[in-house]
Amino acid sequence: MISIIVAVSDDWGIGKDNELLWHISEDLKRFKRLTTGKTVIMGKKTWYSLPKRPLPERRNIVLTDIPFEIIDGSETVYSIDEALTMCSKEEEAFVIGGGSIYRQFIPKADRLYITHVHMKAPADIYFPEIDRAIWKITEEEHFPVSDTNTIPYTYIIYKRK
Repeated sequence: MISIIVAVSDDWGIGKDNELLWHISEDLKRFKRLTTGKTVIMGKKTWYSLPKRPLPERRNIVLTDIPFEIIDGSETVYSIDEALTMCSKEEEAFVIGGGSIYRQFIPKADRLYITHVHMKAPADIYFPEIDRAIWKITEEEHFPVSDTNTIPYTYIIYKRK
């Protein structure tokens, strides 16, 4: 199964200048909990934006469009089909970014783990809006502003219909 995991703003922004738009500690912990022990697939820009490479306790696959490029510390692939083949026997693999990688994998994805962050932030990379004719919500959990949380957000899991 191919899953996409992403945090988006109210207008579907996901990043600016190759950085996340916010820091929500609980969301980062959720990302780690969901992806640890699994394969993560990402583009080269996402790979180089990671504070620690490779992501520990995960199989790291990096997609690049430069033929014969080898990205140290990762399993480098050159097409979506190659990445999908490498993950074909896995229970669940996660696509973790960036923007163009998300757009390419949405038609292949079975599940979307989306953190909807309830704010607008200047962004230069956006996640495509969800087509409700294709995706249905299977889980939803709201987190309002609190003593430990300054930004309201909602976890939503979508499954392909």
